[in-house]
Amino acid sequence: MVFFNKKDKLQIIAFQCYGTDTHIYARGRALEDEQIGLAEKGILKLIINTWKRFGTDEVRNTGLTLRLPDGRTVVGMTDNDGYYLLDEPSENLRALTNEEGWLPYEISYNDTSLKREILHQNRFPGEVLIPSKKAEYGVISDIDDTIIHTGVASFLKWRAVFNTFFKNAGSRSPLKGAANFYHLLHRGKTGKGVNPIFYVSHSPWNLYRYLEFFLKENNFPKGPILLRSFSTIFQRKTASEKPQKQKEIINILKTYPELSFILIGDSGEHDADIYIEIAQAHPDRILAIYLRSVTHQKKMTRIRGLFEAYKTTPVLLVENSEQAIEHARENGFI
Repeated sequence: MVFFNKKDKLQIIAFQCYGTDTHIYARGRALEDEQIGLAEKGILKLIINTWKRFGTDEVRNTGLTLRLPDGRTVVGMTDNDGYYLLDEPSENLRALTNEEGWLPYEISYNDTSLKREILHQNRFPGEVLIPSKKAEYGVISDIDDTIIHTGVASFLKWRAVFNTFFKNAGSRSPLKGAANFYHLLHRGKTGKGVNPIFYVSHSPWNLYRYLEFFLKENNFPKGPILLRSFSTIFQRKTASEKPQKQKEIINILKTYPELSFILIGDSGEHDADIYIEIAQAHPDRILAIYLRSVTHQKKMTRIRGLFEAYKTTPVLLVENSEQAIEHARENGFI
C-alpha cells in the first residue's frame, strides 16, 4: 500500500524455505526498503517500525530471476502483494547444498522498465533446505508460546499484541531450555545428525525478518520459517477449510514421504486439534507430540480431555524443556 509519493530503494526478502533433490521451492517478497531496525529500542521507534512492517510498499507483478550456484536459472513473477513463489522441477539439487542441506541461491529483478535504485546491485541471497539423506526424522514446531513468550492465551490476546508490536526481537524472551532441546533434536541420537527443523506459525509474513532475527539471536537451529499472508487473517473460512498452519504441515509431510516427524506446539490455541488430526491421518509418520502447558486453566482442562482417549501417538504435556528432553532421550530421539 502506497501512502506517500516516495522513492525508497527496492529490495527482495528471500524467505528460508525447503525443497528436494528434484524440486526447487523458493518463496519471498519484493518490497521497497523501509529501513526497519530490528534491534532498535524506544517506544516511538518500535511504533514506527511496526507501522513500516505492516504498511508495506510492494513491488507488484514484477519479473524475477533466481540463479543457482551452477548457473541454472528459474524465472518467475511477484503477485499483487509482492510475493514470489518459484516452484519448479530441477535435477541434482542436493549436490549444490552444504553439509547441513542448505542450497544457496541469488535472486534479482529482471524487469528493465523499473526506474528505481535497487539495493545490493540487484543481487539478493536466499536459501532452500534440502534435508540430508542421513536425517533420522524431522521436527515441525510452532513459534508463539512454544519457543518465544507471546501470550496468545492472555485475555483478548493483549499480551501477544504488546509483545509483538511494542518489543523488539532482541528483547523477546525464549522459553527456557528451548534452544538446547531443538539442537538436541537437530543432532539426533548420534549427536552428529542433521535432522531438519521447520518453524510454522499463524503469524503473517510481515513478521518474517522479526522472527528470523529472534531465532538467530537466541541460537535456535536454522530452519524454514513458514507463515501466512496478512490478508488471509481477515478472510472468512468455510467450515471444511483447514488452517494455513495445518496446510503447511501437510505439505511438508507430502514433500518428504520417507521422513517421520516430531510435532511441537503449545496448549494455548489450536495446536492440539491440528496435531491430533494430522497424527490420525498419518499414524506411522508422527513419532511424538510435545505441547507446552499454558497458564490458562480452562484451556488446559480442554486439552487434557482431548488426549484422554487418544492413543495413536505419544503425547506429552510439558511444563519445561527438561521434561521434553527426558522423554526424547527415553524414546531414542536424542
